[in-house]
Amino acid sequence: MKTFVLENGVQAVEKIEQLEVEGFKKDNIYLFAHDSNRSKHLTENTNTESVGITDQGIFTAVKNVFSSRGDELRAKFEGVGLSKEEAEKYEEELDYGKVVLVAKYNDK
Repeated sequence: MKTFVLENGVQAVEKIEQLEVEGFKKDNIYLFAHDSNRSKHLTENTNTESVGITDQGIFTAVKNVFSSRGDELRAKFEGVGLSKEEAEKYEEELDYGKVVLVAKYNDK
C-alpha cells in the first residue's frame, strides 16, 4: 500500500497517472478530502474508487451516518487498510485542506 499527501486535485491526477504506469488499477486507488463534496468530486473526476461497505463493513458504514466527518474519515482510512495511528495522522492532513491518496496493491 502506498499513501500520499497532496496539495490539490491536479497533483492527485498526476499521482494517479504515475501509479497507473506502475501497474496500479483505479479500482484500488482512493482519494480523501475533508469536505465530502470535494471528496466526491475528486473521486468522480478521476474515476477512482470510493470507500464502500465492503471496505469498511456494514456496522462501520451505518455508524458513519451518525459520526462526525473526522470519525467517518478515520473509519474509511482504516477500512482501506491503514492503521488507527495512520488514520489519525492522515485525517489531520485533511484538516489542513490537503488531499490524501491511498493506493492498494492490485488483487491477484
